[in-house]
Amino acid sequence: MILSRRTLLAGSGAAAALAFVPTASAAQLKAIGLQLYTIRDIFSKDPFGTLKQVAQIGYREVEYGGGGFEGMDHAKLRRTMDTLGLKAPSVHIGYDALLQRFDQSVTMAKTLGATTVVLPYMTDEHRNAAGWDAALPNFNRFATDLKKAGLGFAYHNHDFEFTTKPGGVSLYERLLKETDPALVKLELDLYWALHAGENLTTLIERLSPRLYAYHVKDMRPDRSMAAVGAGTVDFGALFKLKASAGVRHFYVENDQAPAPYLPDITTSFRTLRALRF
Repeated sequence: MILSRRTLLAGSGAAAALAFVPTASAAQLKAIGLQLYTIRDIFSKDPFGTLKQVAQIGYREVEYGGGGFEGMDHAKLRRTMDTLGLKAPSVHIGYDALLQRFDQSVTMAKTLGATTVVLPYMTDEHRNAAGWDAALPNFNRFATDLKKAGLGFAYHNHDFEFTTKPGGVSLYERLLKETDPALVKLELDLYWALHAGENLTTLIERLSPRLYAYHVKDMRPDRSMAAVGAGTVDFGALFKLKASAGVRHFYVENDQAPAPYLPDITTSFRTLRALRF
């Protein structure tokens, strides 16, 4: 069991501090990403200036989601990212957009440089047995058609997939059983899974072969969201798991980041950059 950074900062004694000193074999996140939904308000007003500020903090990856990016000049966004040394490995695209504007969605993802499309959210009408029955075959179809287009597919969870259990079986369990594990990968939002009452270690070990990325946000004792390092989650322990070895991207996200936003994402970045596991 490793020590978390916040345990050290709280002061746990010289022996514990010595035990935490990183060794040459300690792992460290190399490419820390930001889900742009976190800063959607400022991104929507000044997308190019905001990307510059994100890069200046030290982020090297972004994931598009929210902020009205769908209607922006995607080629210009890509040129801006290239200039700033940013990459966008994945992009969030909604269910209706994939159903109704699939070809346009593929073009947008590729223009932004993404290699994976993530389905980020399912609205209330899908959060029941009938709605899920209708949606799951489309998940498989999206993944199949995206593969033909040279793109991967992943599903991003909130808490309802775990807590909604029509007939006693959770929506997430059905997702795992009724979608193709070779094509439908998983972007695990660690906060929302924990909020739903899941044991993160057990869940990660179970999902390991399908894990594509983590959404990294912290949780305070009152269960509210927090910047990474301002809550109670021991991310080092989770990232140290052998089951996390295949995770390709670590995206900071805070759905409820307080304005002016940049201090919040700076705290998260610095915490993750300093993390050894």
